[in-house]
Amino acid sequence: MSTNPPDLRPDLAPRARLSDPARPGQPTIGMVSLGCPKALVDSERILTRLRAEGYGISPDYAGAGAVIVNTCGFLDSAKAESLEAIGEALAENGKVIVTGCLGAEPDYITGAHPKVLAVTGPHQYEQVLDAVHGAVPPDPDPFVDLLPASGVRLTPRHYSYLKISEGCNHKCRFCIIPDMRGRLVSRPGHAVLREAEKLVDSGVRELLVISQDTSAYGLDRKYDVNLWKNTELRSHILDLSRELGRLGAWVRLHYVYPYPHVRDLIPLMADPENGLLPYLDIPFQHAHPDVLKRMARPAAGSKTLDEIAAWRAVCPEITLRSTFIVGYPGETEAEFQTLLDWLQEAQLDRVGCFKYENVAGARSNALPDHVPEEVKQDRWERFMATAQAISEARLAAKVGRRLQVIVDEVDDEAATCRTWADAPEIDGNLYIDEGFEALKPGDLLTVEVDEAGEYDLWGRIT
Repeated sequence: MSTNPPDLRPDLAPRARLSDPARPGQPTIGMVSLGCPKALVDSERILTRLRAEGYGISPDYAGAGAVIVNTCGFLDSAKAESLEAIGEALAENGKVIVTGCLGAEPDYITGAHPKVLAVTGPHQYEQVLDAVHGAVPPDPDPFVDLLPASGVRLTPRHYSYLKISEGCNHKCRFCIIPDMRGRLVSRPGHAVLREAEKLVDSGVRELLVISQDTSAYGLDRKYDVNLWKNTELRSHILDLSRELGRLGAWVRLHYVYPYPHVRDLIPLMADPENGLLPYLDIPFQHAHPDVLKRMARPAAGSKTLDEIAAWRAVCPEITLRSTFIVGYPGETEAEFQTLLDWLQEAQLDRVGCFKYENVAGARSNALPDHVPEEVKQDRWERFMATAQAISEARLAAKVGRRLQVIVDEVDDEAATCRTWADAPEIDGNLYIDEGFEALKPGDLLTVEVDEAGEYDLWGRIT
């Protein structure tokens, strides 16, 4: 499960317009990429393959020979927004190919939009390419086709998502990701590092490591050993993180389960020279043991508090972000209060929260004692109020400190930056509104924090 509600914007992926302009007569494709960063990586791979075949990439519907919609299908609300995006693409362009997680339910899509050209499931790249070939035949250019294709990026040039595995071995009752994306399949370590090295060489300053379960990386491979630059490399998150940190970019870990071996990562995070940011994105989901049991989730609230204390003892600067579900079937007021008490004790830096909703095919749908919507809403508001107060207090403690930041955007009013404690799109920002005019995206600099809000910081260049 992703750490935040999917960002479902029914427009063509804005970063696609950074690609080379189409030559006259060149076939073109548009892309609408919805959902989590893992889906964004799939979109980038599809567009990279298409550009290698001679296709241009259109930033708007009118200029596209066809449009690919990469969908999200985890929650019913995400499905509805995916269908809306498909409908808009059909209305604006007419030729639409659907892929992604919702593509695992083709009848659901064609029932709503019978005019789509094709429907494929997640990471079915070859089927997507076949559908594109049928809708917009390729027009090979011998000169272009002999050039090595550089990857198409749907994120800013200075940061990139790095997918290290696909699928998941957990059987959480509220989640259907293993049904859509299968069991854990880890990429070979040398392949991950080769991609990461190319990204850094191309100007990427921050690598965001993603998967469904990052801390399980290599388990399916039995932690086999590969060669990387004539050195033995074990397929394990510890070894992979150590090598990624040596590439010279920020390295940020997402979707990490609190397995015991995560403790071995913390000393790497405690030393800035290692490149591994002191940041863990961990989907705790709840704290009460009975709720976690009904969820079929690993770990328990008391044990995770012990782990958090141990991590902070080794690395006091560590930032912890997590996601929770309130109103899970059977959740009592006492169980919810346990979650609030746990949150107060854990003092997590960044927190997201979902109100539980049924997902077609999820085993949690059949659980008894579903919580009324008004109770879910009340608990969500109380949870977020608690999380907001914690965030505000922890950010206030940073006023007067000097922090390194990375610049994401510069406009006429301010430079929008992030500290190492902030992941793009899901966490807060640090704003510089004086002396910022010469800055550009990707710059790293040191600022002194002079103001804090509920989720964001303001600072000045030192």
